[in-house]
Amino acid sequence: MTTVLIVDDEPQILRALQINLHAHGYTVVPAHNGTTALAAAQTHPIDVVVLDLGLPDMDGLEVIAGLRGWSGVPIIVLSARHGSHDKVEALDAGADDYVTKPFGLDELLARLRAATRRAGPQSAEPLVETAEFTVDLANKLVLRGGEAVRMTPTEWNVLELLVRNPGRLVSQQQILTDVWGPAYAKETHYLRVYMAQLRRKLELDPANPAHLLTEAGMGYRFAP
Repeated sequence: MTTVLIVDDEPQILRALQINLHAHGYTVVPAHNGTTALAAAQTHPIDVVVLDLGLPDMDGLEVIAGLRGWSGVPIIVLSARHGSHDKVEALDAGADDYVTKPFGLDELLARLRAATRRAGPQSAEPLVETAEFTVDLANKLVLRGGEAVRMTPTEWNVLELLVRNPGRLVSQQQILTDVWGPAYAKETHYLRVYMAQLRRKLELDPANPAHLLTEAGMGYRFAP
């Protein structure tokens, strides 16, 4: 089944699309804002994204840029913005198609079929390389000096979230929520322990890391 990530802050539209796409054989992953959408794209095998540009936490163009940093998944913009300038901006940012609201379900279904046909099989997950270590996202493997580094599932989940967002600040709350769950959103000591473990395993000088960086009081950043 084709999995569609739907990103829209209007509950009625989100619910209607969930029901209708499910009835037509699609698996639907809903997201009501950009942060949730980017996190969902990292944790689900998404085949196509349907994205509204007017989101409460960030502009849809930022979501496109975030996805295009590591993924070639087809993106269909579904927006009330009718101006040609908005369409050009979205397409230049990396969107594959643009549908204006209001829209017909038949048209959206046709565009979904076309997007998935054009995309074909998704390319392999990226191989992320640094001077000290390599992260093979497809095989969930970390190599250092040509040797596999033994990772716990939690260590891998923290590292994967960071390397999928190269150069971007990933907040403490996002890591804790994505890796441990919403109930752990304030347990920052978990992160300190696991980041220390990752640095010991991967950094040349764990006390002065070059790749797994701390942004004091905010979160962490992966520098390739």
